[in-house]
Amino acid sequence: MLENKTITIYGTRWCGDCRRTRKILDDNKIDYFFIDIDLDKDGEKYVVALNHGNRSVPTIVFPDGSVLTEPGNFELIEKLKVTGEI
Repeated sequence: MLENKTITIYGTRWCGDCRRTRKILDDNKIDYFFIDIDLDKDGEKYVVALNHGNRSVPTIVFPDGSVLTEPGNFELIEKLKVTGEI
């Protein structure tokens, strides 16, 4: 996890939910750092540890330390406090 005020998304490039999550952030001009756990084995280990042995993506870590795993659109938007269309 980054030690700053950036949202970190742990995911894969082939995952549809990861692409959907990134699109929501991109559409709302919210900065984030993406870690592809297929390429970053430390990132993969972190995701597995956070998710009780599961390789669940996207796993999103927020600057306040809170985590969302595989959130739906509404849950993510509520967390981001984003308004507007999904």
